[in-house]
Amino acid sequence: MTRPVRFLAAEAPPERARFVLVGVPMDHTTSFRPGTREGPARIRQVSEGLESYSPRWNVDLADAALADAGDVELPWGDVEGSLARIQQEVGRLLEGGRTVVVLGGEHLLTLACVQAAARRFSGLRVVQLDAHLDLRDTYLGQRLSHATVMRRVAEQVGLASLAGLGVRSGVREEWELRGRTFAAGEGTLLEQVRRVVPWVQGAPFYLTVDIDVVDPAFGPGTGTPEPGGPSSAELLEAVGLLAACRPVVVDVVEVCPPRDPSDQTSILAAKVVREVICAALAGWRGQMGDGS
Repeated sequence: MTRPVRFLAAEAPPERARFVLVGVPMDHTTSFRPGTREGPARIRQVSEGLESYSPRWNVDLADAALADAGDVELPWGDVEGSLARIQQEVGRLLEGGRTVVVLGGEHLLTLACVQAAARRFSGLRVVQLDAHLDLRDTYLGQRLSHATVMRRVAEQVGLASLAGLGVRSGVREEWELRGRTFAAGEGTLLEQVRRVVPWVQGAPFYLTVDIDVVDPAFGPGTGTPEPGGPSSAELLEAVGLLAACRPVVVDVVEVCPPRDPSDQTSILAAKVVREVICAALAGWRGQMGDGS
C-alpha cells in the first residue's frame, strides 16, 4: 500500500475504524478518455475544500471513525493481476465489520470488490448508479473491461441481484438483459432509488457510483460522458438515501481529473463520499429521520 494525502477527517487508525477508505488507481481498460488513475489522489486533495459536517444527515465525519488505508499498489498492464490484488486488499479491509469506501479508478475495479464482498456476505445485492449498463459480454474482444464489468458482476451475484439506476445508454443486447435485473422502473434517479430502498433494507448490498451518472454539465471530468443525466444535487440525495441503508462496500469510480481543470467532478466525488459515510453512520445510529 502507498500513503497519499489523506481524505478529509480520515484520522482513525485502520484497526479501530468503522469506515475505511482505500484508493484504487486502476486505468487499464479505459476506451475513450484515459486518466482515471489520477482520481483517488485528486479526490483526496480537493476534499480539504469541504466541511466535514453534513447538514443533511446531522453527522460529522470527525465522529465517523474514518481511516484512509492509502492506495492499492497495482501491477501496471496486468488486468487480472490488478483485480486479484484489489480483491485481496478489500477482503482484508472488510474484516472486523468495517464499511469499505473505494475511490477509483476505472469501473472494472468493481468486479474485484464485489468478489471480495460476496465471499463474506451471502446473498449480496448490487446497486449501480451509472449512465451505462456495462452489461456487454465482450468489448473490443475483451471480457474484462469497464464496459463489461456489470456482466461479470452479474455472473457473481446473479442478474436478479443487480439494480442499475440512472442508466441511459447501452446496446440492444444490454437492454434485453436489463429486463432480468431488479425492476427499478423508469423515471428520475430519485424515483428509481425510492423503489430500490425497500429491496436493500436489511440485506447486504454493494453500492457502485459511476460519476458519469450525472449529466456532464455537473461532472465533465469522466471518461465517457453521457448527456441527459441527473444533477449533482439529485445524485447527492440519491446516494444518501441508499447509504442510510448501510451498504457493506461503496465505490466511486470513473473520475478523470485531466478532463476537468475546474475540479468540479472531483469535488462532487468527494462530497458523494462525505454524504455516503455520514448517511451510513446516521443509519447505524437509527437517526435517519426524513432521510429514511
